[in-house]
Amino acid sequence: MQTPTEQLVTAELHKLVGDKGAGDLVGISCLADGPDSIFAQEVLDAGGRLIAVIPAAKYRESLPDSHHQFYDSLLDRASESVALEHSESDSEAHMDASLRMLDLADELIAVWDGRPARGYGGTADVVAAANDKNIPVTIVWPAGATRD
Repeated sequence: MQTPTEQLVTAELHKLVGDKGAGDLVGISCLADGPDSIFAQEVLDAGGRLIAVIPAAKYRESLPDSHHQFYDSLLDRASESVALEHSESDSEAHMDASLRMLDLADELIAVWDGRPARGYGGTADVVAAANDKNIPVTIVWPAGATRD
């Protein structure tokens, strides 16, 4: 069951992804719990292709147990997966995965409240990296959303 913020984000991503059309739609995601997986599901539901970027060999283990089934389902439906060579799922691996996603992307859709990252590799760092690479950024933060 989604939290109220997840419901708001899902509705916004549904509209945003749907507006892009399925033609050449390719979504790139690490499939983390929360917005990453919501985005991936919306891309697939819109008829697009999904590229999964796996930050580390122990990435799945680092995700909440309650997310494993959804993660596995999305990974199974991905048309391509890119596994980085990190062993541990740490902030360095996560930032490297985000940079790899940006290398593959034409634009970044970031679910972000505009606040600083809680640690290296957070959304603020990814948005800054996209800006440095001159990749267009669309920020999603619906009215009424809250950060946990």
